[in-house]
Amino acid sequence: QVQLVESGGALVQPGESLRLSCTAPAFSLEYLVIAWFRQAPGKEREGVSCISSNDGTIYYADSVKGRFTISRDDAKNTVYLQMNSLKPEDPAIYYCATDGSVSCPGLYSRAYHYWGQGTQVTVSS
Repeated sequence: QVQLVESGGALVQPGESLRLSCTAPAFSLEYLVIAWFRQAPGKEREGVSCISSNDGTIYYADSVKGRFTISRDDAKNTVYLQMNSLKPEDPAIYYCATDGSVSCPGLYSRAYHYWGQGTQVTVSS
């Protein structure tokens, strides 16, 4: 069982930046694909980005391309989601997830089996 923990959610103003972190207190993320999803109230869970562990392949949803950057620091056992130029449509609970493999299977939530508890991102002026 892989336990994932997200952190870094906060209230920010439009145009500001935020960095989310995903770590696993009792498990190494070094050989796992990690994806970020988000879910706003009344909406379906949406895939944001994923990063493979074997070759570093990265995918982004069109809605965040050019604004969000996913990265991993294996020495810190952490995967980050840097979010710049936050927009009013970005607020949601952000989750990190893995399917237990090394390669990104895409940004479909049903492909992932292990999820964190989520961290709240709010964008408001």
